[in-house]
Amino acid sequence: MEKILILAGPTGVGKTKCSIELAKHFDGEIISGDSMQVYRGMSIGTAKVSEEEADGIVHELVDCYDFDEEYNVMIFQSEARKAIHSMTQRSKLPIIVGGTGLYLKSLYYDYEFHEEEIDEEFSAFLKERSNDEVYHMLLIVDPKACDTIHKNNRKRVERALMRAHLGQRKSDAEQQQQHKPIYDALVLGLTCDRDELYRRINLRVDKMIADGLEEEIRKLIEPRDESVWDLQSMQGIGYKEWKQYFLGNQTVEETAELIKKNSRQFAKRQYTWFNNQMHVEWFDIGDEDWHEKLFARVKEWLANKG
Repeated sequence: MEKILILAGPTGVGKTKCSIELAKHFDGEIISGDSMQVYRGMSIGTAKVSEEEADGIVHELVDCYDFDEEYNVMIFQSEARKAIHSMTQRSKLPIIVGGTGLYLKSLYYDYEFHEEEIDEEFSAFLKERSNDEVYHMLLIVDPKACDTIHKNNRKRVERALMRAHLGQRKSDAEQQQQHKPIYDALVLGLTCDRDELYRRINLRVDKMIADGLEEEIRKLIEPRDESVWDLQSMQGIGYKEWKQYFLGNQTVEETAELIKKNSRQFAKRQYTWFNNQMHVEWFDIGDEDWHEKLFARVKEWLANKG
């Protein structure tokens, strides 16, 4: 089995810096497991690693799609596996870094994706319903699916309803997956006290604003009409919150507070997801010796040829 190191954790906890240190120490290269960092022109709001921060370390699946192109977990899985194989062939340690849980899970396990059928009439019916209405429908037909789908994630709610409508519930489909690891993977996670994490998130958002997030988004949307806000890339935290600002309905300060609030809520969901879906060895960055312990754990794992 090919060895891969996965570094997981909530937004703002410090994965980027740690992953670069790991790559330098263990002769690795990095694959972004983030669903937003693939988009060109969306650097500030995704906290994308800068050239200076990368310090010569290769980062794959960063800046490879235009922001109006489709990118999903199926594409990620295919491209990340190719990158892993290439790195392994060159005796580099693949280090996958990210907070998009499903992306990491799809890579680690023997997770298969199939082209989904669509009933156009049923799809049109769903489009006429509100978020609350379609989520209530999903609660009735596939309540287990609601455990892993936020009610405001319209795209995933509709997809789960379509599966149920066509006779295969999302929860059943996931149970049928074999979930057998296809890599010798060490899954490490960074964590910290909740108050400290929220402080980090707030500072991070303030820095994004100071670094020019408003102008970054303006450059993306100005050549386009209002439908630009419906693009998949614009649903990411740090971007979707600006719609009402550019429509003249809220201030920069209100926008920043909304990003902070959504980021904190997302961090909570990330913890829940990782704890329920993957076996993660957590390291608390508040502990004095967490850095030494984490590096020792990686060294121990690499020494195990089994």
